[in-house]
Amino acid sequence: MLIDDPLPPDRESELTELGKLSHKRVPGRNRVRGSREAVMSMGRTEKEQARVHIRWMIRRDMPEVLQIETQSFEFAWTEEDFLRCLRQRNCIGMVAEHGEKVVGFMIYELHKAKLHIMNFAVHPQWRRLGVGAQMIVKLIGKLSSHRRTRVTLEVRETNLPAQLFFHKQDFRAVRVLRGFYGDSGEDAFLMEYRFGNAVPDEMEETVNRIAQFEEN
Repeated sequence: MLIDDPLPPDRESELTELGKLSHKRVPGRNRVRGSREAVMSMGRTEKEQARVHIRWMIRRDMPEVLQIETQSFEFAWTEEDFLRCLRQRNCIGMVAEHGEKVVGFMIYELHKAKLHIMNFAVHPQWRRLGVGAQMIVKLIGKLSSHRRTRVTLEVRETNLPAQLFFHKQDFRAVRVLRGFYGDSGEDAFLMEYRFGNAVPDEMEETVNRIAQFEEN
């Protein structure tokens, strides 16, 4: 849910009591291509040590989030796409902030046994500087051996930079989803991070959440 103020600290604990949540998902996406010229112009040595504050996404973040989205993806989400997802009770939005500037964001779903990344992006001038890795660390920190044990997402077959990025974060491709993306008919890889010795669950039906909302 997107609100004017950050979500309360007990938001996630409240959601864990909802019982079985929907297993329908949307493509998680992250392009980690760097802009060498932009990075050098901003001072590469200083930016290599950049640390970000990761917090709940609030309504006034939306213009910066949309700017990152349109600069990151050929088939970008619209503001309405974001709102459709964030209106769902089990949907969480977070941003990575450096100073007062939003330099990255992620949207994920809470399920009983996992977190599912629906959208993930870093500003072009802040890629390959540890921002995305810090957001992943934040997500992994929400896992536990007795509750949620996995993080999953879909990545376009042609998005090699994203595949390499998530592989570096210990994600593994576990399934090919044929014709997953309605905008291009492209296949997707379902990638997964497992906490500790988590045993993989039986594969669930995987669909594009945005397409599902449009049908409704």
